[in-house]
Amino acid sequence: MNPKFQPGVGGWPTVRYFNSETGYDGAPYNQKTDKSMCDELGDMTYMRAYVEEKGIKPCNVNTLAHCNDKQSKFVATWKAKTGDQRNAEIARLDKMGQTLVATSDIMNWHRQRLAILRDLVKHDEL
Repeated sequence: MNPKFQPGVGGWPTVRYFNSETGYDGAPYNQKTDKSMCDELGDMTYMRAYVEEKGIKPCNVNTLAHCNDKQSKFVATWKAKTGDQRNAEIARLDKMGQTLVATSDIMNWHRQRLAILRDLVKHDEL
């Protein structure tokens, strides 16, 4: 175990988040109130704020903000297609996802494609 990470130090429960910025060590949750940790994060307002602040931002299909090159190319390809084609691809990926056994990278790309396609369909409906 990493000597920098000491569970329980700073209160219980110990809440940490992990992303590409924090690496494998992660980073601790910094409380916003004087409430106990479980009461603070039990409040949906604080929990939502925490997830939005520290979570991975999704690829925005309109502005391409937070999209990597692979996602941007996928958005460009599927923006040019019809709503029926997008819905058919969503159905295909949903079916594939029911039996897909793959590495985490492949599973992540599968989820990202579905999210992008669903966002494109949602924007068609607006």
